[in-house]
Parts: sequence; structure tokens; C-alpha cells
Amino acid sequence: MIEQFKVYDTNVLALEVKDGFKKVDEQLFEKLVKDKLNQGYEIVNVLVKLDEMEISKSSIKAFFEDAIWWLRNYNHVGHLAVVAHSNIVKALIPIDNLFFQRASKGRIERYFDISQLDEALEFVKAGKK
Repeated sequence: MIEQFKVYDTNVLALEVKDGFKKVDEQLFEKLVKDKLNQGYEIVNVLVKLDEMEISKSSIKAFFEDAIWWLRNYNHVGHLAVVAHSNIVKALIPIDNLFFQRASKGRIERYFDISQLDEALEFVKAGKK
């Protein structure tokens, strides 16, 4: 289940995935980003908190659809903070940055441990407007 754990009147989304990530969560994420874009923001800075997500309760199809959405819309995403407590997730962030480096200007993805949540929030709030 995806939910906003903090709501901002800016171009920032602070989301948390609890339990599993399913099709309905992927659709909600897309809607939240589109809402920000419809408010006139060109870039949306996103924090995704994953420390309570359970892969076994998630849909592989939803992950792939989410990945496709990101590929099609990366030019609307600024700072992306991934907050978790996982060495695997931490290792994937530099790969993502290499993949998007040429295509995106100003897009920065960073991993934060759950103990660094406040720092992660500051990172996304400091992203492009």
C-alpha cells in the first residue's frame, strides 16, 4: 500500500510503501505525480520510504509498470530520495544514476537509511522547483 506520509503544497511528494506494492499503488503514484504537474510544476521531487515494504506481498507486474512509467516520465522527476534499510537497494541507486545520467538534467537519486529520514526530506525539498 502506498500513502503520503507528509503532504506539501510544493512540488514534493513524500510517499511510503507499506506491506506490498500492487497495481492500485502504481496507479495512485502516477495520479499523485500528475496532480503536481497539473498544479503547474514541471518537476516533481519524490521521497519513497521503503523500509516497511514486503516484496512477497508485492506485484512484479506493478513494479514493471512503475519502471516503464519512470522511463517515460523521468524528465518530470527531479530529486528522488529512496529511504530504506537495505544494502541491495543502496547498491541499485548508483546504477540508476548512471542509466539516467545522459538523459536527465538535474535529476539526482540518492539512497538514505531510515535513520536519515529528515535529511532525505531536506534533499527532496531542496530539489528543482
